[in-house]
Amino acid sequence: MAEAVKKPVKITETILRDAHQSLIATRMTTEQMLPIIDKMDKVGYNAVECWGGATFDASLRFLKEDPWERLRKLKAGFKNTKLQMLFRGQNILGYRPYADDVVEYFVQKSIANGIDIIRIFDCLNDIRNLQTAVTACNKEGGHSQVALSYTLGDAYTLDYWMDISKRIEDMGAQSICIKDMAGLLTPYRAEELVKALKSATSLPIELHTHYTSGVASMSLLKAIESGCDIIDTAISPFALGTSQPATEVMVETFKGTEYDTGLDLKLLKEIADYFRPLREEALASGLLNPKVLGVDIQTLLYQVPGGMLSNMVSQLKEQNAEDKYQEVLEEIPRVRKDLGEPPLVTPSSQIVGTQAVFNVLMGERYKVATKETKDVLLGKYGQTVKPFNPEVVDKVLGEDKKNAITCRYADLLEPELSKLEDEMKQYKQQDEDVLSYALFPQVAMDFFKYREAQQKKVDATVADTENGAYPV
Repeated sequence: MAEAVKKPVKITETILRDAHQSLIATRMTTEQMLPIIDKMDKVGYNAVECWGGATFDASLRFLKEDPWERLRKLKAGFKNTKLQMLFRGQNILGYRPYADDVVEYFVQKSIANGIDIIRIFDCLNDIRNLQTAVTACNKEGGHSQVALSYTLGDAYTLDYWMDISKRIEDMGAQSICIKDMAGLLTPYRAEELVKALKSATSLPIELHTHYTSGVASMSLLKAIESGCDIIDTAISPFALGTSQPATEVMVETFKGTEYDTGLDLKLLKEIADYFRPLREEALASGLLNPKVLGVDIQTLLYQVPGGMLSNMVSQLKEQNAEDKYQEVLEEIPRVRKDLGEPPLVTPSSQIVGTQAVFNVLMGERYKVATKETKDVLLGKYGQTVKPFNPEVVDKVLGEDKKNAITCRYADLLEPELSKLEDEMKQYKQQDEDVLSYALFPQVAMDFFKYREAQQKKVDATVADTENGAYPV
């Protein structure tokens, strides 16, 4: 009997990005990461996801760190392992669409500072919003991976996923990721989807899912058996709950099979031992809420990602309306349908969730519509897979509906890089600063001022030492 052909599973480790974003609000510092890099670099991961997503905003806003400096330090440590980031298509890492010149410059600088793989997604799966980033990544010699924002709904048939995967291959992407941000992909659906994508495209397929609904490990297993090439996992102290399945568990699962990862469990244990005290610290401080560690079956009922749930709860708390939680949960699918049934992922998840909160609190649907809801209905975020509810369009936009656009919104944007450069040039210390400012103008300005103040303190100490104020 012929021996089975070996198809080792590749593993992308998420501990330095999505795992701590999902469990401790992206608060892991660069200093906490650096001591373990040497060991992580010896594992043989397919890649380490360590940048993009919310790490950029959190570094500047909460940690008072330069995200570009973090990336350079990580690159210096990971000598044998590819570094990966998450990129929100035309929104880059921010919350609005940017002109093409900003997108291209951000891609260029990301790769120049150490990123190897850019995972690019769009919250509506509108591939017009992915092309600029994919082309720029390929031009800079990076690996462009397009992520399909996975969701459920009448329009999201296997034919839909197969068609979009072919179009992604045609646009020049080098691999495809199924991005299951809400943990909606159940095991047999995963099997069906991976087989369908494999029949439609020759690109490698990666699966990224979250443990929120409790099925993620089983879904990874079925996906691998169906031909999936790469899976995303998190080292065990920051796995499960709203994070990913545990790296060590998946390595052990495939050990001795045709899918054997070849990764060393002893080395992974040493890495887990390093992160365990960080987890305990986060639990003790309240940064890691035990609520996000369990299984939330409401995910499957309402298709709401974990991050969206916590956002909604805090909005209701601020309004002293926590008793309206269930009503808002039931309103979310209705709002989603009104807005063309988009996948719920940043920023569409926040838009749908906030509008649902307003609809319930006001006692009348769309009595108040957020600016972002209006922008979705005006076509500024892109094309949804289903049409909008015409009654909602009339109520929210009124006469303004005449201004709705059908082209790619970025086609209407003038180049904006030189204007941004002019606005912040007095604070510029490195080329990348203009990009930090482009994404988060106020937050970046606050950081630049903080950085300047810190530098003055250092300079003063050096001057005092040289003048003999401190004994050397």
